[in-house]
Amino acid sequence: MTSAEPNAIEDGEPLRSRGYHITVDDGRDSFFALSIERADSDTAWLMSDTVLALDEMR
Repeated sequence: MTSAEPNAIEDGEPLRSRGYHITVDDGRDSFFALSIERADSDTAWLMSDTVLALDEMR
């Protein structure tokens, strides 16, 4: 695990978020997931299957 660079938030790179409804086991089970990503990076992302919206994280 690595830590974020100190200026990662200050550089103004946009974040994007996406919601997913994921179905598994040939449709017998499903769950929701939320992904938050930096648009300019393939390695700066967070995905959670425990919340439906950011409001629920508070």
